[in-house]
Amino acid sequence: MSSPERGTYEAFVPAEIATRRFALEDDVVAAVASATKALARLSSTEPRLVSLNALAGALLRSESTASSRIEGLAISQKRLARASFEDGGRHRRDDKAAEILGNVEAMEQAIALGVAGKKISVEDIRGIHRTLLRFSVDRKIAGVIREQQNWIGGNDFNPIGAAYVPPPPEHVRPLLDDLCRFIARDDLAPIAQAAIAHAQFENIHPFLDGNGRVGRALIHTVLRRTGEAVNYVPPISLVLAATQKSYVAGFGAFSSGDVSGWCDLFAAATEWAVAEAERMAAAIEDRQALWLERLGHPRRDAVVRQLIANLPGQPVIDVGTGTRLTGRSHVAVQSALAQLEEAGVLRRLNERKWGRVWECDELLDLIDDFEQSVSTPR
Repeated sequence: MSSPERGTYEAFVPAEIATRRFALEDDVVAAVASATKALARLSSTEPRLVSLNALAGALLRSESTASSRIEGLAISQKRLARASFEDGGRHRRDDKAAEILGNVEAMEQAIALGVAGKKISVEDIRGIHRTLLRFSVDRKIAGVIREQQNWIGGNDFNPIGAAYVPPPPEHVRPLLDDLCRFIARDDLAPIAQAAIAHAQFENIHPFLDGNGRVGRALIHTVLRRTGEAVNYVPPISLVLAATQKSYVAGFGAFSSGDVSGWCDLFAAATEWAVAEAERMAAAIEDRQALWLERLGHPRRDAVVRQLIANLPGQPVIDVGTGTRLTGRSHVAVQSALAQLEEAGVLRRLNERKWGRVWECDELLDLIDDFEQSVSTPR
């Protein structure tokens, strides 16, 4: 193609994959099988102290924030939790946190599509993108399939010298239709299917912004749709952030036809993500055990114990939220929150007599430290 400015560039048009056969090398088949067993182990894990929903919520936030961090959007779990709590997330004053919360909600939407089990459509993918960007400065392009050429790297004026130039606009819709048909297949190992779907989506690059985050959300659509990740979201983006050079190189390998190399990298990332999810769950439950010890080991049906089980999913809390989570009375929840504050588990964020809000600093700092330990480039 010619650029009116000063030269030529090549746009990459990936081959369609809806009916393509993928023969992986034997060692990669073994790697995919090993990662599949790891996912099955994670899905069947019954937490001892934390509620399943609370642990799932903590892992979902970690995966979503890591996916945003890859794109240069990084904030603390504390800042994110506070922004999420404010007015139920309806009136967000922290723009950066709001953008990352858009990613959390987009991830939830992608997972819900997988759980529903229906055939994924282009409109579904547009919907994920619309949710992702609805709080961002780029909300005007939310859900809009591009009608102009985009590129990665190089300069802001034209694609010459860019690291990657995706297909011209007229190819985008047919390639997305093909991708949706591929995701509907049931003859592939789910981890390999998720890997290929993710790489193909990034090759198509159908939006002017947000492609990486939508593509990583689609990983979890595939894993849920195929029943490979039933209860938890393995923090695959955390691992990919830690190996970003290999991650980018893996896309290049896939584009060049090395599907086995890409699936091998993805399977290793998935197995590593499972191990890290298990490590985070253990660290959270160890901390909860310490809190219960501070409180004198309350009985199993105590409200304070129920709140501790739910804190990983709701680290910023008030009486109304505690009542909703436990099904107990306002008076009982108020008393339990006061106990947790006295024990140093919660810290009060305001001094209002009515409408008090508490925050679990220890838990939020623990998750921040966990994410930092995993996602530090190595």
